[in-house]
Amino acid sequence: MTFKRTDYQPYDFANRRHIGPSPEEMAEMLKVVGAESLDALIDETVPKAIRQAEPLAWGAPMTEREALDRLRETANMNRNLVSLLGQGYHGTITPPVIQRNILENPAWYTAYTPYQPEISQGRLEALLNFQTMVCDLTGLDVANASLLDEATAAAEAMAMAERVSKSKRTTFFVDAECHPQTIAVVRTRAEPLGWDVVVGDPMSDLDPAQVFGAIFQYPGTNGQVRDFTDVIAKLHGENAIAIVAADPLALALLKTPGEMGADIAYGSTQRFGVPMGYGGPHAAYMAVKDQYKRSIPGRLVGVSVDARGNRAYRLALQTREQHIRREKATSNICTAQVLLAVMASMYGVFHGPLGIKAIAQRVHERTVMLAEGLEKIGYAIDQDVFFDTISVDVGRLQGAIIRSALEAGINLRPLGKNRIAITLDERTRPGVIETVWRAFGGEMKADGKAGWRIPDKHLRKSDYMTHPIFHMNRAESEMTRYIRRLSDRDLALDRSMIPLGSCTMKLNATAEMLPITWPEFSELHPFVPADQALGYRHLIDDLSQKLCQITGYDAISMQPNSGAQGEYAGLLTIRAYHLANGNAHRDVCLIPTSAHGTNPASAQMVGMKVIVVAAADNGDIDVEDFRAKAEQHSENLAACMITYPSTHGVFEETVRDICAITHEHGGQVYLDGANLNALVGLARPGDIGADVSHLNLHKTFCIPHGGGGPGMGPIGVKAHLIPYLPGHPQNGGDHGPVSAAPFGSPSILPISWSYCLMMGGEGLTQATKVAILSANYIAKRLEGAFDVLYKSKAGRVAHECIIDTRPLQQSAGVTVEDVAKRLIDSGFHAPTMSWPVSGTLMVEPTESETKAEIDRFCEAMLAIAREAKDIEEGGLDRDNNPLKNAPHTVEDLVGEWNRPYSREQACFPPGSFRVGKYWSPVNRVDNVYGDRNLMCSCPPVSEYLEVAE
Repeated sequence: MTFKRTDYQPYDFANRRHIGPSPEEMAEMLKVVGAESLDALIDETVPKAIRQAEPLAWGAPMTEREALDRLRETANMNRNLVSLLGQGYHGTITPPVIQRNILENPAWYTAYTPYQPEISQGRLEALLNFQTMVCDLTGLDVANASLLDEATAAAEAMAMAERVSKSKRTTFFVDAECHPQTIAVVRTRAEPLGWDVVVGDPMSDLDPAQVFGAIFQYPGTNGQVRDFTDVIAKLHGENAIAIVAADPLALALLKTPGEMGADIAYGSTQRFGVPMGYGGPHAAYMAVKDQYKRSIPGRLVGVSVDARGNRAYRLALQTREQHIRREKATSNICTAQVLLAVMASMYGVFHGPLGIKAIAQRVHERTVMLAEGLEKIGYAIDQDVFFDTISVDVGRLQGAIIRSALEAGINLRPLGKNRIAITLDERTRPGVIETVWRAFGGEMKADGKAGWRIPDKHLRKSDYMTHPIFHMNRAESEMTRYIRRLSDRDLALDRSMIPLGSCTMKLNATAEMLPITWPEFSELHPFVPADQALGYRHLIDDLSQKLCQITGYDAISMQPNSGAQGEYAGLLTIRAYHLANGNAHRDVCLIPTSAHGTNPASAQMVGMKVIVVAAADNGDIDVEDFRAKAEQHSENLAACMITYPSTHGVFEETVRDICAITHEHGGQVYLDGANLNALVGLARPGDIGADVSHLNLHKTFCIPHGGGGPGMGPIGVKAHLIPYLPGHPQNGGDHGPVSAAPFGSPSILPISWSYCLMMGGEGLTQATKVAILSANYIAKRLEGAFDVLYKSKAGRVAHECIIDTRPLQQSAGVTVEDVAKRLIDSGFHAPTMSWPVSGTLMVEPTESETKAEIDRFCEAMLAIAREAKDIEEGGLDRDNNPLKNAPHTVEDLVGEWNRPYSREQACFPPGSFRVGKYWSPVNRVDNVYGDRNLMCSCPPVSEYLEVAE
C-alpha cells in the first residue's frame, strides 16, 4: 500500500525562535500600519539609495542541534591545558550554585542597566555587596560597581589621577612590574592626551616631583611583594596621586593599599569565581579615598529611601555620566561588567572572609611548596617575598623545561631568555606541582607541609568583610534562596518586554547561551600558545567574515569589550591613519546634536576637538550647517561621528551626502553601529560611505546585557584603515591596544556566532524587517494619544520611535518620569527616558516580541494617556493620582487607604497581570536624598535591625 503525504507544512524553526510575531500576526500588524506587505513597508521606510544589492548568504540556517554540534566541534579544537601563566588571569572555581542560578539564569543575564531603580533592587543589592567587599579588601572608602578589565581600569585610574591632582605636570609613572597588557593600554590612553608614560622601578627610577601620579603592581606581575608606603608618602609630598593595582585574593593576607596610603586601588575580580574565558568578560574594580568619590569613574550604587521612607538602592551621582555631561563626564555608561561583578560578589558571600582567607592561604602555601621543591632541585627563586607567583633563573634550559611541562599538559610562562614564571591558583592540586617539578628535573611528592614566605611586616592586620551579609549561613539552600529573593525584586526579559530605544533588548536564546560555560571555551587563559586556541580562532574568523558581509567593511577587530570602547578604538584608528599620512594637525570632529552622548566624550579621549552640528526642524542633520562647518574646518577635519538610522529613529535621506562632504574635506566617517538592528540585510554602513563603525554585539547580535555588562563593541573598517587597528603585546604588537585581552571578551562570542548560524542571512534580514514593522505598529497604535516626534517623508519610523510625553506635563502636570514609573505597575520597564529629546520616551520593541506583548505595552500606554486626560478634566487630583504615586507596591494593598482613586486602579492598571503580576519591591525612589546623603556600601547592622522591627 502506498501512502501519500498531504498535510506537510514547512515550518521555519530558526525565524520562529528569534522573531516574535507569527506570519498571521504580521499580517494583522501590517493592516494596522497600512502597508500591503512587509517588503512594501521596507520600501517605504528605507531609502532605495542605500539598499544593498546582494542578499546575505552563507548557507541554510542551522537547527539548534546542528548549531550546537558545530559549536561542540569548534570547542574541541581548543586544547584545555593547565595554565600557570598568571599576568592577571587565574584558574578559579565557580561555585555551582552561582553558575546555575546567576551566570546561566535569564533573570540575571537578561536585565538592563539599573536606571529604573525600583525594578532593579536585586542586582543593586548584589552590586552594593560588591562595593562593600572591595572597600573592605582594599582598605579604601568608596568603590565603584565595576569597570571593564584590569588594563582599562589602570587607564581610568591614570585619567582620574590627572583630574584630581590639579597638577600641571604631564608625566605619569608606571611600575615595570605591572602586567605588560596594562602598560600597553595605559600608553594608548596617554598618548593622544599628551601625557608621557615612564616605566621603571618605583624604588629607584621614580621622581615624585616630575609626575602627576604613579601606579604600583601589588603583587608584581613576576611575583615580588613590596610595601609602597614610603614611596607613596613621597608622592604625596609632591601633590601626586598614588595608585595601587592589587590582586583582591592576595589582599586577604597582605597589607592593604589603604594602609599604605594609596589614593586609588584597582584590579580584577576575575579570580573570584569568574572563568578566564580566553580573556573575558571579567569585572575590574576601583576604590578611592572618600575625598575623590565624585571623581571616580564607572557606576556607583548608593543607598536612598523610597516614598514611604523605606531603604532603597539606586545608581548614585548619575550626573557624572557621559550621556549627560558628554565630554566633561567622569563616568562612562558603558564601562561596567555587572553580571560578572554580581558573580564575584556572590563568590564573596558564598565563601565569606574565612573562606576567602583559607583559599588565599592554600594558594600561598602551595606556591611556597613549589618554590621549596625547586630550591631542593637546585634552582634559585628570584623573589624573597611572594604570594602566588615566582620566577626562576633556568639559564639555557628555558626552552627544554617549558616543552617538558607542555608535553605533560601544563603551560609555563617564559621571562626573557633565561627565566620562567609560574603562577598558582585555587585550582592547583598537588599533582600539578609534582608535574612542574618533573619538568625541572626533580622527582618528589607534594605531601609535606610548606612554609611561609610573607614576613609579618607585610601581613594584613585589619578585619574585612565584617558585614552580616558575608556571614550568612552558606548552606546551599540559603544561598539559592538569597539569589532567588534578589532576582525576584528585578524586572528582566524573562518577565516582560523591555522596550528601550537605542538599547536593543532582544531575545538571548537559550541554545546560544549554553556553550559559554563549556570548559573548552570558559577555562582557556588568554595568553596560551596559538595552537591551543584554534577553536576560538576559527570562531572569531568566521564570525568576523559574517560581520564583514553584513556591514560592508573589510576587516573586524574584536578587541573592544564595550560599545564605548568601540567608539574609542574606532576614533583611535582614524587618528593613527591621519598621523601615518602626515596629517597630525587633523583633530576636528563634527558631531550632530542628535548623536549619542558617548560620542563627544570618546572624541575628547583621543584628543579631538568637538564641533557640534545643528539639527534641522525634522530632526535630521542640518546638511547646510554640516557643509559650512566642514568647509570652515577643512584643513583640520579628522572625522565626523553619525548614527544611522539616526537617534531620532528615522532613516535620513541625506546620509550619503554627509559622508561625501566629510571625505571631500579629508575627514573619515565614523558611523555609530548602535542602530544596526535596523540595517542588517537591508543596508551596509561600508556601502553608504562610512569608514569605520563599532557594532554592539550585546544588542544586535544577541549577547545579553547582563544588568549593564558584559558587552562587546568590535569595530569594522574599510581596507585603508586595517593597518591602524588595535594591536596587542601578546600578538607581537603593542600599537594602540584598548583592552587587556587580545580579543576583548571572547567567551561570549559563541552567542553571536550561533545566532548567525541559526538565523542564516535570510533570517537576519527578516529580523530587521520585523523590527521595523513592530516599531511602526507601536507608532500607529499610539496615534491620537501620543505624537511620534520624528517620521520620514512617508510617515514611517525606523526600528524605534520617539513618543512625545511633553503635552501631558503641559495639560496635566504629568512628567515623563511619572509615565515611566506608572509603566512599572503594568509590569514594564520604561522605554529610554528623556533621550535624545528631554521629556520624551524612545521606544524600541525589537523583532523578538510577540504581537500580544506589544499590544499589552500599547494598552498600558493608552491607559496612561487616559489617566492624564482624567487629571486634565478634573476627574483625578493633579497631585494625588496613580501617575504621581507610581509605582505601587504590595504595601499599598494593606492598611489605611486615603487616596482619591481605588486600590484596584492603583495596582492593576491595563496591561498588568492578575496572576503572576510583577510587584515593585519599593515605591518611588528619592534620587535627591540619595545624592545628598551618599552611602555606597552596605548599611550598618543597626539599619537591618530597624527594618526587621
